[in-house]
Amino acid sequence: MHSGDPSLYGAIAEQIRRLKADGIDYEVIPGVPAYAAAAAALGQELTIPEVAQSIVLTRMSMKSTSMPEGETLENFARTGATLAIHLGIRALREIERQLAPYYGADCPLAVIYRVGWPDQQIIRGTLSDIHAKVRAAKITRTALILVGPALADTHGFPDSALYDAGKPHVLRPRVKERVR
Repeated sequence: MHSGDPSLYGAIAEQIRRLKADGIDYEVIPGVPAYAAAAAALGQELTIPEVAQSIVLTRMSMKSTSMPEGETLENFARTGATLAIHLGIRALREIERQLAPYYGADCPLAVIYRVGWPDQQIIRGTLSDIHAKVRAAKITRTALILVGPALADTHGFPDSALYDAGKPHVLRPRVKERVR
């Protein structure tokens, strides 16, 4: 039994391998991914038109399995995408060191502790000040870190073309003008 989304960092692949080897039936029932629950708790979208249109789900290796070659915070940061970093709350200084050259020290960040639980806490800050805030809150585990420009004040970005009547698509064909 796992909480959250079993498709992310739940180690079910190795458990499934053993269940299959022993001929044991099983069922995987999806949960709510932490990044989606965190976005809901923050009350904001993680993709903003012309700011960030991608979300990278990653983790810090710390004492767990090493990351594959090329899957580094620096490589992900080069894209400017919103990052959802699991298992990294004890590596906030390292996260700042690796991300600040790409996002800037004033890049917005949110730490969501025990997202979706009754004792959930949200701490907002920047790459340069979040460590002190998290330390003051005494959060040392069970937290998701969201980083990126999409977490900034969401005023001043262009509206999505999704609802723009001047931009037809399959669900909204172009309206032909009548000739008089």
